[in-house]
Amino acid sequence: MLSKIKSLGLKGIDGYAVDVEIDVGNGIPKFDIVGLADTAIKEAKERVRSAIRNSVYSYPIKRITVNLAPADIKKEGSLYDLAIAIGILSCDCENNIKNEKDYVFIGELSFDGGVRKVKGVLPLLISARNLGIKKFIIPFDNSKEASFISGIDIYPVKTLSEVVEFLQGNRVINKLEIVDYKSVLKNEYQCMDFCFVKGQMRAKRALEIAAAGGHNLLMIGPPGSGKSMLAKCFPSILPDLTFEEALEITKIHSIAGELDLKKGIICQRPFRSPHHTASTVSLIGGGNNSKPGEVSLADHGVLFLDEFPEYSKHTIETLRQPLEDGNITVARANSTITYPANFTLIASMNPCPCGNYGVKDRECKCTPSQVNKYLSKISGPIMDRIDIHIEVDNVTYDQLKSENEEEKSSEIKKRVDNARKIQLNRFCNDKNFCNAKMNSAQVKKFCNLDQSSELLLRTAFQKLKLSARAHDRILKVARTIADLDNSEKINSNHIAEAISYRSMDNKYWE
Repeated sequence: MLSKIKSLGLKGIDGYAVDVEIDVGNGIPKFDIVGLADTAIKEAKERVRSAIRNSVYSYPIKRITVNLAPADIKKEGSLYDLAIAIGILSCDCENNIKNEKDYVFIGELSFDGGVRKVKGVLPLLISARNLGIKKFIIPFDNSKEASFISGIDIYPVKTLSEVVEFLQGNRVINKLEIVDYKSVLKNEYQCMDFCFVKGQMRAKRALEIAAAGGHNLLMIGPPGSGKSMLAKCFPSILPDLTFEEALEITKIHSIAGELDLKKGIICQRPFRSPHHTASTVSLIGGGNNSKPGEVSLADHGVLFLDEFPEYSKHTIETLRQPLEDGNITVARANSTITYPANFTLIASMNPCPCGNYGVKDRECKCTPSQVNKYLSKISGPIMDRIDIHIEVDNVTYDQLKSENEEEKSSEIKKRVDNARKIQLNRFCNDKNFCNAKMNSAQVKKFCNLDQSSELLLRTAFQKLKLSARAHDRILKVARTIADLDNSEKINSNHIAEAISYRSMDNKYWE
C-alpha cells in the first residue's frame, strides 16, 4: 500500500512543505529512504522500527520505501521520524488510522515510542502557516515555543501511541492554547545597571547615543578601566523587543538548538560575547549544516567583541557584510543560506599590547612597531563601519569611592525610547527603524545642515582625512544626538559632538 504524510523541511530560517511518501509492498524485507536524506534521516529506520514495536503495534515484515519529496532538496535532521512511523502504520488497514492527511507531523522518535523535541519548530510553523497549512502534531517539549503562533491548530504529543489513538478517534488531545506575547514581556531584573558604574560620563553618553540610534561603538582604554562592564550594562538601556523581533530571534536560536524550551520565546535582546579564539565559522555561521553563527544569534541585540585586535584579522574582516547589510550569506558547496545579522557591535580594545600607550602616570613598554602591528589588525574599512569611537580612561579613587548616586539604566532608557519613537515616525514608510540604518537617500533627506554646521563638517572632513562613509556616519550620529535633544534640526553642537567620536581616527590610525 501507499500512503502520503505531510511534514516540513528547513532551509535557513524558512520552512518548506515535504511530502513523506511510504510504499509498503511485497518482496525481500528492506527499509530504504530516498530524497536526498542525510545520515540522521537514514538512521530513522532503526528508530521507527523500534518505536512501532515497543508501542505494541505490528511492524510490517515487507519491503518499505520512503520518499521525501521534493527529491531535489537536501533534507536534514530527525524531525521526519513521526511522519514516517504514521505513514507505515496507516498502510495497514487494521490500524484504522483516519484523517492523517489533514495534519503535518513533526517529531523525533525514541526506541520506546516517545516523541522527542526537535530544532527549528518555530520557523517551521510560521512558514507552514504562510503556506496555508492549519493543523500540526508536534512534540510536547516544543509546546512553549509553538504557543506564540496564532491562526493554526497545534496538538502536542508525548508518545507515538497518543498520535495513533488520536487519529483512530479513541483519544482527545487538546489544542495548544495561544500565549499573548505581552503577558510574558516583562522587565526582568538586569544584573548589570549603569548605576553601578562610577564615573565614565563620556562613555555612558556615547553608549546612550549608540542605543538610541543603533550605532556600532568601539571603546579604547587601558586594562581595568571598565570597558567590559560598560558593555554588559548596554542591553539594559535598549528598547524592548517587539513581537516580530522576538519571533525572528527565537527562530534563529531554535534552529541553533540554543532556545530555552521552558520559556519558549526570547523576550530580551541577545548579548553575545564570543571569546577571541572563536573561529570564523563560529562567528559568521556555516559548517556542514550551515548553522547560524554568533552574528546571527546576536540579531536585534548586541555582539560584544572584547580585546578586538586579538581576534584573527580574517575573522574581523568577515564582519564587513553584516555591519553594512544587516545579514550574512553563508555559501557552501551544498547550499547558500542568508541569515539575519542585524546587531549592534560593541567592541573594546587596549591602545597597545601592554595597554598603557597614551595613559597618564603609566609607562608604555611597547615599541612603535609593536603598537603599529597591534593596531593594524583593525583595518580602515572596519573602522569606517563603526560609528562611534571613544576613549575610556581609568576611574580615579575619588570617583570610585564617591557616594553620589549614578544615573540608573531605567532613566537612560526613557530617553532612548523617546528617540526611537521619533525615528519610527520618521521612517514609518520605510523598512528602516533606526538612524544607523539610513541609506544615502535618507541621509540626504533627513540630515540637512545649516551653513555653520556644514562648514564645521567640511573642516573636520579635510583635517581628519575622513572617507565618504565616515562622513555619512557622522551625519547619522548627529541625527541621533538631535533626536535625543528633541530637535528637528541638526545644529552645530550636534555635529561637533558627532565629530568628536571620530577624532581617534588620526590619533591611533594615522
